[in-house]
Amino acid sequence: MLKKIKDNISELGFHFNNELKTVFSDSGAVLLLVAAVLMYPIFYSIAYSGEALRDLNIAIVDLDNTGTSRKLTRIADATEQLKVATHSPSLKEAKELFNAGDVNGVLLIPEGFEKKIFRGETSPLSVYCDVSYFLMYKQALTGATYASSALGAGVEIKRLMAQGYPDEKVAAMREPLAVKTYTLYNPLSGYGTFVMPGMMLLIIQQTLLIGIGVVGGTRRERHQFYPELGSGSIGKTAMMLWGKASAYLLIYLINAIFNFIWINRWFRFPEKGSLMDVLILMVPFLLATAFLGLAVSVLFRKRVHAMLFLTFSSPIVLFLSGISWPAQSIPTAIYKIAQVLPSTLMVPAYLRVRTMGVELFQVNKELSMMILQVAIYWLLATVAYQITFKFKQKKEKMANN
Repeated sequence: MLKKIKDNISELGFHFNNELKTVFSDSGAVLLLVAAVLMYPIFYSIAYSGEALRDLNIAIVDLDNTGTSRKLTRIADATEQLKVATHSPSLKEAKELFNAGDVNGVLLIPEGFEKKIFRGETSPLSVYCDVSYFLMYKQALTGATYASSALGAGVEIKRLMAQGYPDEKVAAMREPLAVKTYTLYNPLSGYGTFVMPGMMLLIIQQTLLIGIGVVGGTRRERHQFYPELGSGSIGKTAMMLWGKASAYLLIYLINAIFNFIWINRWFRFPEKGSLMDVLILMVPFLLATAFLGLAVSVLFRKRVHAMLFLTFSSPIVLFLSGISWPAQSIPTAIYKIAQVLPSTLMVPAYLRVRTMGVELFQVNKELSMMILQVAIYWLLATVAYQITFKFKQKKEKMANN
């Protein structure tokens, strides 16, 4: 019994070392499994380092041309969201600037704006913005709303004070319900802080899947796949797969530490949870991904096939992860199917632990499901290797006959 355990450990170590040698002797695999995992998060984080869109160029069409309308223009220009890039004499000219991409929105101040305000009437403002570009639309509308609210508040306060109300009474009448807003987990309300923690996990998963597929395709191209299986014993195949998966686990734990320490601190992403809890989550996530990659890799006869298939799947994985669209809003049936992907479980668990600071036991459902995925994908990879080996034997037998 002891000898068998020792032999299994020795065989596992052999395949572990062999997989590491194979990976680091293949420049394409190194590019995917090491360089891409280190460089992609840096490039994406730099691109999103601005966190929020600021100083969006807008055109002002001031048909009133009064002191009040000019004051509104100054307030709009002073907001974080907007920058008055130009004054257009007409809406037609502003539209031409908008269509040419010179401005991202138009604020139209109608004729008679000041008179209506002084008479206590409502004077509508028109805001034109591109809803097809959602972030710009949000910023243009938010900035215009802030500017009009600030001007409206100033006019109302002056009117109430002119009627003889004391300052305290005016403040209470202007804002009878004081609302205090607390921004949790994303203090800057930044897009980079929102998207990058989950995006790093998707980069880890997809590069690992593609890298394993490339290595498997290369073995098939060089006719190294079948000799590696030896006699085709189920036990030997299972141990071989553990050796391979352990090699990828080591590589990607190092990658994960780089991402979740250095990248996080460089770009100041939230770090409320324990790094040790994150690494505990990463172990089943990486093993499940590695075994899934090994199971799928038997389908690729050439390395380019792995690149094409798994690269094509990346946008689908991004959508199903719940980063680009809330998981609660994805049709239930589709989201349940998406549970087969390790990232669908890992992304919300990681965000809750690392960003919100919850304890590990509070994500035990996701952790348990990922451990189950490890077992299922290990068995799936074993069966896939066995079927491929048996098919090869049958094909050779038919050729000899």
